[in-house]
Amino acid sequence: MSVVIPCFNYGRYVSDAISSVLTQEGVSVEVIVVDDRSTDDSREVIRAIAARDSRVHLLEHSVNSGPVTTFNDGLALATGDYIVRLDADDLLTPGALQRAAALGEAFPSVGLIYGHPLHFSGPNLPDARSRPTRWVAWPGYQWLRDRVRTGLNVITSAEVVMRRSIIDVVGGQRPLPHTHDMEMWLRIATVSDVAYIEGVDQAWHREHGASLSQRLDPKLGDISDRQDAFRTLFDWSGEFLKSTPELRLLAERALADEALQRVVHMHNRGRVDPDLRKQLLEFVEQASTGDQPLPSLAAARRAMARGDQARPRPWQVARALQRRLANDASFRRWHRHGVFHKDGE
Repeated sequence: MSVVIPCFNYGRYVSDAISSVLTQEGVSVEVIVVDDRSTDDSREVIRAIAARDSRVHLLEHSVNSGPVTTFNDGLALATGDYIVRLDADDLLTPGALQRAAALGEAFPSVGLIYGHPLHFSGPNLPDARSRPTRWVAWPGYQWLRDRVRTGLNVITSAEVVMRRSIIDVVGGQRPLPHTHDMEMWLRIATVSDVAYIEGVDQAWHREHGASLSQRLDPKLGDISDRQDAFRTLFDWSGEFLKSTPELRLLAERALADEALQRVVHMHNRGRVDPDLRKQLLEFVEQASTGDQPLPSLAAARRAMARGDQARPRPWQVARALQRRLANDASFRRWHRHGVFHKDGE
């Protein structure tokens, strides 16, 4: 099992990340830490750990190259049958790699294994569940189509274990600013099956102000980045998927309709942000959605026709509440089963 840890200015976190790998039981591990020309004490911290433990290897970049190149450089050195990409500010939970390896050995067709991540902030790690309740395996095309149909990402990052032989087929990460992980997981699903470990927590994901996810547009979010991931995938997938044109259209329509739903929702709540609405409508306009109208187009037009200052009517408030409850239910589904749908579909 090879764990690649890209590191840039995470000297205060990286020792915990490495320790979470070295203390894994039941598997043989190698840790490849790639320092992306950090300006803090990251390299000194990693060198000290590598001097004490031969399983830890440090690759130092002479120039800052970004997270994608940093991971791919570490991937090139990895020798394990399974690969984990662990950010230097995240940690694996005890037993995570043994659980994933057991599933992988039981299902040779599975190329992507994931579980539930625990998000946290501050110095204390939340308690992690350690006893799986069951394994769930999907045909790769089915899992991929569900991601396309909703346009949503269901994985954080550190909870993923990838089969090396499948990575050798699809390649490493592509140069996307925020969704390079997501696009790689979708690519793996085009050529292999996908599995989920239920009932346990596979990783701790740290939330803090310097994390990559905090650099997204605070209002628009990652909708454009998810579109980039799907477009990058489908520019590549024609060799493996005859249905690539159909899936491309489904993804474009799902994301464009999500933007329209957000416009409707802001009007239903009586909290109209004209600048954000303009961005969302521009996103819809540039999406390649085909000849059929989007499901939420009529509702968006009606909402905007009422004007920005219109006080929400009782049925609009009820719709907004209904959307919130459906999204909460969908989020609970994700916590249990690793997948979720929009608005409780």
